[in-house]
Amino acid sequence: TAIRALLLCLCLGLPAGGQPFLRLRPSPSDNLPVKDIVEHPDPEYDPKEQDLDERTLRKKLGSHFDPGFMAVAVPGPANASGAAAAAGRGRAALPAELRRLELGPPRGPRLRLGKKARRKVLQWLWAHTHCPVLYAWKDLGVRFWPRYIKEGNCLAEKSCSLPEGMFCKPVKSVTKTFLRWHCQGWSSQKYCTWIPVQYPLISECKCSC
Repeated sequence: TAIRALLLCLCLGLPAGGQPFLRLRPSPSDNLPVKDIVEHPDPEYDPKEQDLDERTLRKKLGSHFDPGFMAVAVPGPANASGAAAAAGRGRAALPAELRRLELGPPRGPRLRLGKKARRKVLQWLWAHTHCPVLYAWKDLGVRFWPRYIKEGNCLAEKSCSLPEGMFCKPVKSVTKTFLRWHCQGWSSQKYCTWIPVQYPLISECKCSC
């Protein structure tokens, strides 16, 4: 299933006789997570110290500030590594559809197992087909506030199906609102301010083709 979400996209404009400036516009994307944004290297387009007052910016962002997915300072680790997450998949709660699964060939007799053996088989299946969202903190740079976002990815190191062939892919996303330092014009004529922008994040992964 394709995900329709807003992708932050930067476009460079170069007015005649002037310095380049950045424009920010949302454009649709079927690909998550959001690719790294290529910023103009000129520090003239960075917010100054007086533009980074945390109290002012928190007030501007208001109820959109979500400490679970954004941080002002460098945060700690967000999630286990891919290998650790894969090892822990079998310990996740079994979904209802898997608990109701009838074991056995499609047109053959149902496989009869004891309660304990059945649970072990189902846990083994779940460990190989479950697709958790793996979170890691990403630094968006000084032109975003808060500058750190907890971004989700789908574990795609190996197939999640039996037989192999399917992989974990994003199926749902949520949108978080950040502030973006946005400049128009060039040289001494430019005007810069913080504007709200939406940033899509993977919220659910599923084993699919």
